[in-house]
Amino acid sequence: MNLLLKIWRQKDGNSKGKLVDYPISDIEGDMSFLEMLDVLNQGLIEQGEEPVVFDHDCREGICGSCSLMINGEPHGPDRLITTCQLHMRRFRDGDTIVIEPFRATAFPVIKDLMVDRTAFDRIQQAGGYISVNTSGHTVDANAIPIEKEKADESFNAAACIGCGACVAACKNASAMLFTSAKVSQFALLPQGRVEATERVQNMVRQMDLEGFGNCTNTGACEVECPKGISLENIARMNREYLMATTKG
Repeated sequence: MNLLLKIWRQKDGNSKGKLVDYPISDIEGDMSFLEMLDVLNQGLIEQGEEPVVFDHDCREGICGSCSLMINGEPHGPDRLITTCQLHMRRFRDGDTIVIEPFRATAFPVIKDLMVDRTAFDRIQQAGGYISVNTSGHTVDANAIPIEKEKADESFNAAACIGCGACVAACKNASAMLFTSAKVSQFALLPQGRVEATERVQNMVRQMDLEGFGNCTNTGACEVECPKGISLENIARMNREYLMATTKG
């Protein structure tokens, strides 16, 4: 395939950015989207130009690092995949592909397509833990009976990889889906009830401090989430927050 890439180039967070055109040829359909960018960068390096900066790590849909806005969609046109799992066969010869970083005040651009998502880390640090010591005590995992439905729901919430697609998809740049998934994975289990009141208040407070917007109730976050995290988690977090703030 021969393609025209329109890629956002920005020196740093304080510089003005712009879309730059990059024609690219001989792209195979079996290439992943990141492999296509590797080919582009190899060509730029050989020409003595600065390669395009983009974030990536595992390239297996696990880490969530490869977060790109592709033709206006987080992670591109497929569903339930990350950018590294997107293949070029989803595009056609002659297509123009616009590639941008995730847009949110809480995700400042570092350079080109790479953004700073440490805001998510700070939300996690505010309450994403339990006081129960499970390290080295595997027997304790079976000491408390837990309904399979609750265990499954907790596991599904814990599947969130923190890529930020929910934020990028939301017109208010809300982090409600991410935060609610991290609240839910503990709130659904007895081991997580010890800090439940403090957890939801602290994580929501940190989410607001980071500058994320309010939930739009449109469901775009769930649609674009590569792990299919459910909106039910937001409803659960709202209930947890209401109970936590009305106790006593």
